[in-house]
Amino acid sequence: MRAQFVLSEIGVGLRRNLTMTFAVVVSVALSLALFGGSLLMSDQVSTMKGYWYDKVNVSIFLCNKSDAESDPHCAKGAVTTEQKDQILSDLKKMTVVEKVAYESSDQAYKHYKEQFGDSPLASSLTPDQMQESYRIKLKDPQKYQVIATAFDGRDGVQSVQDQKGILDNLFGLLNGMNWAARAVMAMMLVVALMLIVNTVRVSAFSRRRETGIMRLVGASGFYIQAPFIMEAAVAGLIGGGVACGFLLVARYFIIDHGLALSQKLNLINFIGWDAVFTKLPLILATSLLMPALAAFFALRKYLKV
Repeated sequence: MRAQFVLSEIGVGLRRNLTMTFAVVVSVALSLALFGGSLLMSDQVSTMKGYWYDKVNVSIFLCNKSDAESDPHCAKGAVTTEQKDQILSDLKKMTVVEKVAYESSDQAYKHYKEQFGDSPLASSLTPDQMQESYRIKLKDPQKYQVIATAFDGRDGVQSVQDQKGILDNLFGLLNGMNWAARAVMAMMLVVALMLIVNTVRVSAFSRRRETGIMRLVGASGFYIQAPFIMEAAVAGLIGGGVACGFLLVARYFIIDHGLALSQKLNLINFIGWDAVFTKLPLILATSLLMPALAAFFALRKYLKV
């Protein structure tokens, strides 16, 4: 096979169907940018889970005098010193517990004022209305239920709360957004494949005389198909390159500069450049193979070679 002939045929095909080629490039670029974005979103959620779950605390809130009057969980009155000592002793014996910190009502009041000092409710609260609590760091955040089962409903305990539940709601929302992006990506890939098939068929139809002559002189099927397949592969590869550019620019402007989320949201551990660079070869490989395979199967039926 003469490489010069194949390359010239590729150039002719791309020029003849410039509008459809452009549509293929754009659709492939958008679909693969969404594909790469969804992969990076999954990495980001996993990174955030590892970062935040490591900081999850389970809180055991103890009954105070006001709870004894209004909360059925504290019907037996405010927590006693003996009950607090027993709870602490039992916590230290549990193998799932890594560390226990006690927070007095005065400390809870101080922390509340620091976080919500501007709210109208803050001015009406007094330290004795705040609850004492034990803040428990678990070796495995998934073992929250062990603490809840052991202490929920015990005398002197108002409630057992797990911060992981709040984080699960956040990560559930992020995962939902990620799956929505994947659904859009799938639709864009279908559109891109349809455009590739139509572009290849239009190109083959416009050169039906040349392909007919090539069949008559005994050219092999692959020799006839190769220019059309490589046209689709080149258009797809250009789209893949554009998609990689989108991801690099998005990472640069959204996280590092422009929006600069890494500076404004210090509590979030963002993915690094290494996560982006590891996705680029996959995107480029997909952009090359997907159009080539689509063109190959379309031509088998259309050209009957």
